[in-house]
Amino acid sequence: MALDRAKKEQLIADYTKGFAASGNAFVLGFRGMTVPQVDALRSKVRASGGRYQVVKNRLALIAVKNTRMETLAEHFQGSTAVAYSDSDVVGLAKVLTEFAKGADILEFRAGLVEGSAVVGTEVKAIAELPSREVLIGRLLFLLQTPVSRLVRDLGAITQQFVSVLDQVRQQKESASGAEQASQSGG
Repeated sequence: MALDRAKKEQLIADYTKGFAASGNAFVLGFRGMTVPQVDALRSKVRASGGRYQVVKNRLALIAVKNTRMETLAEHFQGSTAVAYSDSDVVGLAKVLTEFAKGADILEFRAGLVEGSAVVGTEVKAIAELPSREVLIGRLLFLLQTPVSRLVRDLGAITQQFVSVLDQVRQQKESASGAEQASQSGG
């Protein structure tokens, strides 16, 4: 189906606004996908905060010109789709690799993660990373641990100091009690 000039310009604008402007994107090859499979993949990608778009290669190459995605231009060949997300690249990679399991209908060609190009084989490694929320939680725990140890140690020092003072008081009382007993008895 031939596209008229207005439709081509609209697609280029959509591509430019979408994946070409994104810092996280994966260029995928696909073959033999049915419409229900594409719809299922789209909704899973959308649920992870991303988008999945089948692209026209010539128009996509125009859209990625002079963007970070231009480094992936050589991968826009054959049946091509782009999955992208501005927020959670790990979640997007997990969805894509999970969908690709069991069926060889998705081919990871290349990607852009936080603005840096990655090869398609690294997508599985990215998918194995913990989510952003888990990493932030771990970081906060690591930052909090030394502070809580310091507070606990300072509390222990204070408690020990009070205990030593109490022992000194008891010794003085017992010494003064023994002195008074020796003066009154002797």
